[in-house]
Amino acid sequence: MFRRYTWFATAAAVAVVSLGASPAGASSHREAPAVTRTPKVDSTDFYMFRSYEPGREGFVTLIANYVPLQAPYGGPNYVTMDPDAIYEIHVDSDGDAVEDLTFQFDFANTLPANGNGIVLNIGGKMNAIALRAAGPVTSPNDTDLGEQESFTVTLVRGDRRTGTRAAVTNAAGGAPSFLKPLDNVGTKTIPDYRAYARQFVYVINIPGCSTPGRMFVGQRAEAFAVNLGPVFDLVNFVPVEGDSAPGAKDGRGFPGGITQSRDNDDLVGEFNITSLIVEAPIACLTGSGNGVIGGWTTASLPQAILRRPTPSYDRPDQVGGAYVQVSRLSAPLVNEFFVGLKDKDKFSASEPRGDGQFADYVTNPTLPAILDSLFRAPVNQTLKTNIANLAPGNFPRNDLVAAFLTGFSGVNQQSRVTPSEMIRLNTGINPTPVARQSPFGVAGDDLAGFPNGRRPGDDVVDLALRVAMGRLCYPVPVNGVQTDLALCRPTDAPVGNVPFTDGAPLDARDPILQPTFPYLGDPLPGAGGSRR
Repeated sequence: MFRRYTWFATAAAVAVVSLGASPAGASSHREAPAVTRTPKVDSTDFYMFRSYEPGREGFVTLIANYVPLQAPYGGPNYVTMDPDAIYEIHVDSDGDAVEDLTFQFDFANTLPANGNGIVLNIGGKMNAIALRAAGPVTSPNDTDLGEQESFTVTLVRGDRRTGTRAAVTNAAGGAPSFLKPLDNVGTKTIPDYRAYARQFVYVINIPGCSTPGRMFVGQRAEAFAVNLGPVFDLVNFVPVEGDSAPGAKDGRGFPGGITQSRDNDDLVGEFNITSLIVEAPIACLTGSGNGVIGGWTTASLPQAILRRPTPSYDRPDQVGGAYVQVSRLSAPLVNEFFVGLKDKDKFSASEPRGDGQFADYVTNPTLPAILDSLFRAPVNQTLKTNIANLAPGNFPRNDLVAAFLTGFSGVNQQSRVTPSEMIRLNTGINPTPVARQSPFGVAGDDLAGFPNGRRPGDDVVDLALRVAMGRLCYPVPVNGVQTDLALCRPTDAPVGNVPFTDGAPLDARDPILQPTFPYLGDPLPGAGGSRR
């Protein structure tokens, strides 16, 4: 299904809408301007972790989320992936910031009955129904399903456009094509969504791997916990823990500070997401490096779109030209919190090997300066202090360089160090069982969590705030021992040991998550059932 598009030069000269020779795009919950025009290719979150389902410790799970802010009731069409796009998960196994493996997803939508869809005899006229289902749907090929979404996955070794390509296949029969479940329309259309979705968990043969993996592609419940609206309203709350400990409910923390509550979360329990989830054997991903892999996701569209004046279901547009990247994501919140507005689209269209052009946003970040301007005066007034600047003063910010661009030596740094924005995972560190996972990852004395990869239960918003304000200038627990990372000094970060938080809690035991594959929870129903 990887298509070669025909280019109609004459028509395009007068009617094409081009994405440009230097493509613009964006990623992660509408974090860059251009992607607001193409939400189906907006990459929102990327997780990469050692599988912690019992018995699956020899695997790595990769989760690429797309299409943000899906209202569960968003009918009648709900959400399908863009059949003109390609969605990709990239893995760098040797540290050169260039993909060595790419899982490339290509989607197609079809109507039954030779493209007519489900039709009904209405007074002698055979008319197609307007809905995606004509009755309850319980199986992948249910006759009441009015539209079928399928996809192929190609494993590309080497360059994602020119490398060696081979199909990922279904271990049950060898077919190279897979089906995606209908979104969770509601409990009348799909009475038992968990049982329905479980039929779309595939055991897969990955080319070059002796051990099969697993895959699921479909709608999931949003698991990115964030106090979204107030955060971008100039942080319209006091972003410091207001209790003596998260959830203590004693008000003995920072005076007026926010306390932990699901009510502070604008996404979890309100929206769904579309997830591309692959579980692959560790040995298939690590190559010849030191066992640390880097990962990121992208989405790409054809360079040009010709709007058809008489569109049809299967040909709404005429598209052509090379694929151009319009979305990119690896570590959370980098483009949202750090990259300047004028460069957000450029970042989304770039590749990790070119991240030197964005280095100043990491070494000299603006977020701490904004927090200082918003809160220095009230902090000093409340605490009767005279802190000259809340923002860390160690420039360049080598602590942020390690967190986002190089990894930490001895934890998740690759044998070849190429500064670049990727999630890095040390596959030699054993996974932490769900019951013992810390939402603060490495900073919570849990080496299997963020920034060593990222798991669904890692509270990355709190971590990003704390790291930005200098948490790594203070000792952090490593295997139970407070350890100085020697990246900066406590005197560089006056509030680096303050428990910054957005008040939207998350951990691996949250009911919105699952302890086993595919780890993200069932999507919220459009009607019936319960949400938040």
